[in-house]
Amino acid sequence: MGMTGVPLREPTFLVLTALAAEPQHGYSVLEDVRRISDDRVRLQAGTLYGILDRLRVDGLIEVDREEVVASRLRRYYRLTVPGRDLLSAETDRLHRNAAAADRRLRQLRLATDAA
Repeated sequence: MGMTGVPLREPTFLVLTALAAEPQHGYSVLEDVRRISDDRVRLQAGTLYGILDRLRVDGLIEVDREEVVASRLRRYYRLTVPGRDLLSAETDRLHRNAAAADRRLRQLRLATDAA
C-alpha cells in the first residue's frame, strides 16, 4: 500500500521497480520503465520528474549522486529502505490479487466447460 494506504499507481510502481535495480538518472528510468512494462508505459519527462519529486518528498527515494554530463546536471536517484519496503508490500498485494483472480477464473472455466 502507498504511504496514504492506497495502492500505488502503475507509473509510480514502475519507477520504484526501476530504481530497485540500481541508482539511475531520469532518462535511464524512462527507458527502464518502458522495458519493464514491455513498451506499454511510456512516461513523459514532466510526468517522471513529478513522480520523482513526490517520491523524494515522501522519503521513498533519495539523490544518490550528481554529475555534469555535456554541461548538464545529471542526478541519480536510489531507493530508500522505506521505498524498498513499500515496493515489497505493493508487490505482495499485487501477487495476492492476481492469485485470487487466477483461482476464480480457473473455477469459472471449469464450471463453463462442465456446462
